[in-house]
Amino acid sequence: MTATAEAQQRAIQVDIAGMSAGVAPPGFEFTLTGGGPVSPWKVVADPTAAGQKAIAQTSTDRTDYRFPLAVYLPLSAKNVDITVHFKPVSGSVDQAGGIVVRFTDPNNYYIARANALEDNVRFYRVVNGRRQQIQSANLKVASNQWHTLGLRAEGNRFTVSFDGKPLYTAEDSTFAKAGKVALWTKADSVTHFDAISITPLE
Repeated sequence: MTATAEAQQRAIQVDIAGMSAGVAPPGFEFTLTGGGPVSPWKVVADPTAAGQKAIAQTSTDRTDYRFPLAVYLPLSAKNVDITVHFKPVSGSVDQAGGIVVRFTDPNNYYIARANALEDNVRFYRVVNGRRQQIQSANLKVASNQWHTLGLRAEGNRFTVSFDGKPLYTAEDSTFAKAGKVALWTKADSVTHFDAISITPLE
């Protein structure tokens, strides 16, 4: 068996199509970094999604330093490769979607995120609740279109990809232990997530 085939066997595909619409997605816990209320994340009908459904952050709270998180509970990993489809639906403060690795608590983790209002894809560490930018790339992130965001964490190396193309690799050693994976948004971003694939590398 090839390394690619082995990785595909290990990959966890979150079964959004099998979830009930209108309620919180099972297997996730909801929290946030910053201020404002904890978001109501829901499974929503979306005919443009692969399985006709998506996981959505639905709050339109405009608190600027507010980062809703949907933490995936079944897995904790240090080295992991994640891809997710996301669609920025609306938001006047921000239209952003991201994926988190090595989540320790709501104030400590790594995050790769794409922003349709800023047209960039950035990689941050969040330390004691404060974001610190590590790397960034400027490129078009279209609203109301599906995009693919990828984050691969292996040791102290992190590779971020967008729409199937690697953007950059960064190195950082702030968080060296295993942690949870999470979905992420910002402020009043209403964002849909689909096709979540999580591959442990250890």
